[in-house]
Amino acid sequence: MRPFGPSGPPAPLSVTLEALTQAVFIFGVGVTIIISNVLIIATFLNARGSRDVINIYLLSLAVADLLVGVLIVPLSVYPSVVQSWVYGDAVCRAVGYLEVTLWNISVFTFMWMAVDRYLAIRKPLRYETIQTRTRCQCWMVFTWISMSMLCCPPLLGFNPPIFDPDAYVCMLNWGDMWAYSATLAILVLGPSLMTIIYTYSYIFAMYKRLRSGVPIHDKEYATALAEALANPTHIMSFVLIIVFWLSWTPYIGVRLWEHFTATRLQVPFLHFGLVWLGVLNSFWKGIILLSLSPDFRLLVRFFCLTVCCRGNKARLQAELMGMDMDD
Repeated sequence: MRPFGPSGPPAPLSVTLEALTQAVFIFGVGVTIIISNVLIIATFLNARGSRDVINIYLLSLAVADLLVGVLIVPLSVYPSVVQSWVYGDAVCRAVGYLEVTLWNISVFTFMWMAVDRYLAIRKPLRYETIQTRTRCQCWMVFTWISMSMLCCPPLLGFNPPIFDPDAYVCMLNWGDMWAYSATLAILVLGPSLMTIIYTYSYIFAMYKRLRSGVPIHDKEYATALAEALANPTHIMSFVLIIVFWLSWTPYIGVRLWEHFTATRLQVPFLHFGLVWLGVLNSFWKGIILLSLSPDFRLLVRFFCLTVCCRGNKARLQAELMGMDMDD
């Protein structure tokens, strides 16, 4: 990686097959991210009758991923062809700020999602009174505002942003702000990882307890707990979190190793592959929802029917509300 600096006269454009292949790949990633997340957002906005508050968290994730596909990924297509950043220092700095902000928003949203699933199991009889839509919406507004503010100092600093010539992305320069970087990591990753580990450990422990036949004397609680554990949303949300961290852990691990050893791994396509493996996480969420969430597949079906049968939108919405209340 190198700091972004004043550019000299443009070099003659010589497009190689390798550069063209990378550009096509990045363009394809951007298109798939946009299409999948537009579908997710449209589906949730169309399902006004659904009372499942976890959809608020999924909608927040989809909005963050859509911004990645619209504002970040397209700006890497042309630089991958010409092998340099061409949009100027201000745009490079703004892209780096958006990257770290949207990434932190996703991390915190997964934490709130884990808390939501924990409450559904820990307090099955009071879940709907504890996790109201208004409360969840407030948590999401708090997350977006707080993460936007926490990531501002490097954006407003004097250090030039960094352009990665291997992955063709811009990043903020945290070189002289390691104390702040460590504090931000503790504030974001610490609570998020500890919450996710604790909540899902409890959920899977309750799965094991229920399957082992351990008696629960409160029959009403036992019935509500069994119904809550039967909800596939727990597994779906857990897979979303695992895939997110599997996508980004290799890149984080390599960056930490390079920082502490003061060496850069000279492996062809390593940094390109690791960065875009992480970015692809913005696309996998749609596949996971379609694969593991019957409720989401139902909402997609109603969205498609609403688009195709505009005259029956009110009837379809009423049916959706009725099915949701039955569940």
